[in-house]
Amino acid sequence: MPPAVIVENVSKEFILRHNRAMGLKTRFLALFHKSKRERREHFLALDNVSFTLEQGEALGLLGHNGSGKSTLMQIIAGILQPTKGRVITHGRVAPLIQLGVGFNPELTGYENIFLNASLYGFLNKDIRPKVKDIIEFSELENFIDTPLKHYSSGMQMRLGFAVAVHLQPDILLADEILAVGDQAFQEKCLAKIAEMRNKGMSLILVSHSQEQIEKFCNQYVRLDKGVMVEKGYVDRSTTTSELATLKTI
Repeated sequence: MPPAVIVENVSKEFILRHNRAMGLKTRFLALFHKSKRERREHFLALDNVSFTLEQGEALGLLGHNGSGKSTLMQIIAGILQPTKGRVITHGRVAPLIQLGVGFNPELTGYENIFLNASLYGFLNKDIRPKVKDIIEFSELENFIDTPLKHYSSGMQMRLGFAVAVHLQPDILLADEILAVGDQAFQEKCLAKIAEMRNKGMSLILVSHSQEQIEKFCNQYVRLDKGVMVEKGYVDRSTTTSELATLKTI
């Protein structure tokens, strides 16, 4: 079978605009004051990142805040396009990387189930048999007819996760979004991920938890300021809690 995910020489550059002139007065002053002029900065969020995830395997994505993890996840999900390089995925991708993506705050939780599922290519008739299980898993039975704008961030995460995992994705992208919500529901989510992994689902997991990486992942990639500084496999032959259990390839 072809690999689940191929990330090939991916770079992503953003242009940051400073002192952006929003009105005629500001533009006029900029003619005489250099400090008022717009300045553009090129920011390289990812620099030549490459890795391959085989079908049924799991990869942990490590790095400090600002290292480029979320940008890379958005590129794999197809939300952002790389400046250079390419990403190839085989199978249905379910991105759990940002609260509110694929939801309409004016619609109820029930209506958003169908809206979110449509983004994965499902028709209403396909999702109706799954609605009951989605609502029960999310534990939002008492709020499912309430507009999403009245949901807390934890409630939105519950609904988004419940929809994604009941659509049987081939590839699950899970960012730190799983840190939202109470401990009991987090454990429920992780148990569901473990169940899906046992059935052959591929996983890319962003986590600061060494325990989660060791539990779910076969390999890992570490980013630092957009550069892939380390990659390797997870060695479960030792119970050492330090990152020494992540052996560099």
